[in-house]
Amino acid sequence: MNPDIAQRLTELGIDLPSPPPPRFQYVAATRLDDLVFFSGRTPIVDGIVAYPGRLGESVSLEDGRLAARIATINLLAAIEQELGLENVGRILKLTGFVASGDGFTDQPKVIDAASSLLGEVLGEAGRHARSAVGVAWLPGNAAVEVEAIVHGLSSGQLSSGQLAEATS
Repeated sequence: MNPDIAQRLTELGIDLPSPPPPRFQYVAATRLDDLVFFSGRTPIVDGIVAYPGRLGESVSLEDGRLAARIATINLLAAIEQELGLENVGRILKLTGFVASGDGFTDQPKVIDAASSLLGEVLGEAGRHARSAVGVAWLPGNAAVEVEAIVHGLSSGQLSSGQLAEATS
């Protein structure tokens, strides 16, 4: 990890965990050329789901945002392990799933916490297209799950943030 990203994580009080291996019949990430597709990550802390339940029922909007932040930290850990955060050209697409009770419609507010964190950590490379989807339930009774499609840099390529700096 490069020193700038490490410093941003430290300033944000984030220590990336070791990503657990998949529990079922899938892989953590797949690649196609310079695209890396990351499997969904939930808000697991020390093997336990943080903020279990559904938004609009047992989980508040603020707790849902905290769950999204934790799930995104776990996603960043998977990206670091698979690709290296310094090799992220851009987060192309983030999809956030929110376990939602009847009538809960603030899924975008929940997933904004994930989007904000990606921007804080990766700068311009963390800005992305996004979907925020309400679902009935998520694995392990998690309140939130996030997955991403990432443009991975090959050696010598500039990220969108580095490119913006180089041209200004």
